[in-house]
Amino acid sequence: ISKKRKFVADGVFYAELNEFLMRTLSEDGYAGVEVRVTPIRTEIIIRATRTREVLGEKGRRIRELTAVVQKRYGFPENSVELFAERVENRASCAMAQCESLRYKLLGGLAARRACYGVIRFIMENGAKGVEVIISGKLRAQRAKAMKFKDGYLISTGEPKKHYIAEAVRHVCMRQGMLGIKVKIMLAHDPEGVMGPKMPLPDNVIIHEPKEDAPVMQPSADDQAQGGYQGDQ
Repeated sequence: ISKKRKFVADGVFYAELNEFLMRTLSEDGYAGVEVRVTPIRTEIIIRATRTREVLGEKGRRIRELTAVVQKRYGFPENSVELFAERVENRASCAMAQCESLRYKLLGGLAARRACYGVIRFIMENGAKGVEVIISGKLRAQRAKAMKFKDGYLISTGEPKKHYIAEAVRHVCMRQGMLGIKVKIMLAHDPEGVMGPKMPLPDNVIIHEPKEDAPVMQPSADDQAQGGYQGDQ
């Protein structure tokens, strides 16, 4: 297999796997997948907010998923393994928030109320900014788009790759399809745990001014000598 084909095949495998898990685990706060290939086996790490539901009772569900993946892609026995990893801060995960908004809308909550609820939750948990776009037939027969924004959000350049988490989902309502897009700008974290380690390039830090030494009053002797010392 040529290098070109290998990369294309890997990409297709990842896309298919992501799509499959997105549909199966949408209720369990699915937040992405990572594929690690080692010489012995292939490890698939599923990131989700509710890992207990992903594992199922006594790990039953994850074993089912492993069997499905193994059969579909023709992996040899015991050469593929699935792990579930918990997302620490679900408010900064665009996928999880997109799904939560989707279920709110399916539950019959008004679009504006649902969006503001999600935005508030994200902002309260330390995000820098957030944008929610919802488009389709909202209430009327005519389709329209609504944009909800809060905080500071960049949209171009290199920092966008590190700072912006983005997710798109479709909601099948009775009237037709709605589209939801959630963009979250993460806050800078020097440890790189809750956000990107790299600071924003245009971030200006203004330091507090230093304490100046107080200006001393001239003593009486200095004043008596007035003029230059050499004129005496």
